Amino acid sequence: MAAEAEIDDGADAAKGKGGRRRLVIGAAAAVVVLAAAGAGSYFLFFSAPRDLAAELRLAEIPDTFIFNLPTMTVNLNSDGGREQFMKLTVALEVADEAMMAEIQPRLAKVIDAFQVYLRELRSSDLEGSAGIYRLKEELRRRVNVAIFPAQVESILFKEILVQ
Repeated sequence: MAAEAEIDDGADAAKGKGGRRRLVIGAAAAVVVLAAAGAGSYFLFFSAPRDLAAELRLAEIPDTFIFNLPTMTVNLNSDGGREQFMKLTVALEVADEAMMAEIQPRLAKVIDAFQVYLRELRSSDLEGSAGIYRLKEELRRRVNVAIFPAQVESILFKEILVQ
């Protein structure tokens, strides 16, 4: 019986040495991983900063011009309910000044196209960002039809008020 106790104690001692060895190896691996993460973050955050201004100059973003339209106030389609009004201020983004000169004589056609479309809208058509996006795209389509062959880059809303 005494021999069995000595053998069990020897097995426990062997397990203890193996457990410590695993612990040391695990700690060393953790130190290596932390060192690699530290070195990676150092090179990521403290490396030479990029010159963003130079990158933007390389992209050469073309200049655009803004053509302001007069403020429009229209009755919305109410379907027999209470009357609602919309006040809208729009600007047209065009490619160059020559385009602005082409739009000027056709301004009455542009405003007419907007007024006809806006009077058929309901307040529910303007709800949410999707409604405003649809309005923007439809107005852009209508202005491009009115000033053809000239084209507008985009529609910019300066003010939208539904009351």
